[in-house]
Amino acid sequence: MAAVLRLPFRLVTAACVALAASSCATFPEQPPAGSWQPNVPLTPQAAPEPETGGGGGSAEVAPGDNQPTKIPPPDGCKDYHPAVLATCLDTVVAVAALPGDGSNPTALVGERKTGRVLLVRKDTVPTVFATIPVDASTDGGLTGLALSPNYEEDQLVFAYITTATDNRVVRIAPGDKPKPVLTGIPRGATGNRGSLARDHRGALVLATGDAGVAADPKSLAGKVLRFTGDGAPAPGNPTAGSTVLASGLHSPGGICSSLDGTQTWVTDRTAAADVLYRVTPGKALTSPAWSWPDRPGVSGCAATPELVWVAMATAGHLQNLPQAPDGTFTGKPQIALAAPDGFGKVDGMDLMTDQIAIAGTVNKQSGPAVSSDDRAVAILVQPQGGGGGAD
Repeated sequence: MAAVLRLPFRLVTAACVALAASSCATFPEQPPAGSWQPNVPLTPQAAPEPETGGGGGSAEVAPGDNQPTKIPPPDGCKDYHPAVLATCLDTVVAVAALPGDGSNPTALVGERKTGRVLLVRKDTVPTVFATIPVDASTDGGLTGLALSPNYEEDQLVFAYITTATDNRVVRIAPGDKPKPVLTGIPRGATGNRGSLARDHRGALVLATGDAGVAADPKSLAGKVLRFTGDGAPAPGNPTAGSTVLASGLHSPGGICSSLDGTQTWVTDRTAAADVLYRVTPGKALTSPAWSWPDRPGVSGCAATPELVWVAMATAGHLQNLPQAPDGTFTGKPQIALAAPDGFGKVDGMDLMTDQIAIAGTVNKQSGPAVSSDDRAVAILVQPQGGGGGAD
């Protein structure tokens, strides 16, 4: 049976079709898309916060025997799916969920090719938060986006980009131009894609591609880096004075940490298989926690204490891997949001709460696409109070 997600405050209740242990967050229908609004800085006063309506309710999942409501197909940029937050975007591989309880999800999403960072929220026309000059002629461009570890205080946003000369991390302050933070990461004809996230322990973590060359222990390419908002090595790194947390990456698709900061995972596309690694500081990434010989295109990920979710940007679905208490996986991945019930090729992903993740699609890049692609969507990755499964 489909799970019914009951959300408080001004949110509607709807049945959302999904496979296995997945469902979708449900929100009011999105209005017809309008023109993009000009840059709107995020300030402590202007930053969008979830509307609580003064209530203390929480999301709940209740089994039921209602038949799923048939959702009309998109009409231009208007998408009738209740989980869609924004439409008519372009190649969204970078996502940063803004703080909230999940009742009215808001996020920053980055377009790989254009370098635009957009603020998206249900029932609201997207606004341009920043436009970063990028070189998207290779597999790079704008491929990583993360909030500052101290976002509630400093309102800073970080992005991982490819330029004509290198790959680098830039910092964006409200109303200001992007400023370089960590530069000189090798750029090549391939292997420029990376992924950026908060480790929820006070630092940023970055997965870098190998720039298409053999591994070099002295290079910042093909590594997991951990650093502060100033680009300095984070306290507690394996080697004092070094940003390197782990090495051995080829073409990473996503990096994610659980909200309690106890786990960090990174996906990678190798010549032999797509893989998922659990990052152990100071240890090379040589033994995958899971491997996909069929190479479904591992991309963004989201980690909870019970599950690791991985978006598959080639196969066009999501997979979740249930975790045992010791962190090992207890069974084969479960496929969710596959056609015709999903959103196509999901790529970028970021966890807002232990129940809800924000994701972006890349259907325009390789198809098939619908008229409202590419889209930002909210996905229910774990019903509150449950073990991650819909009935």
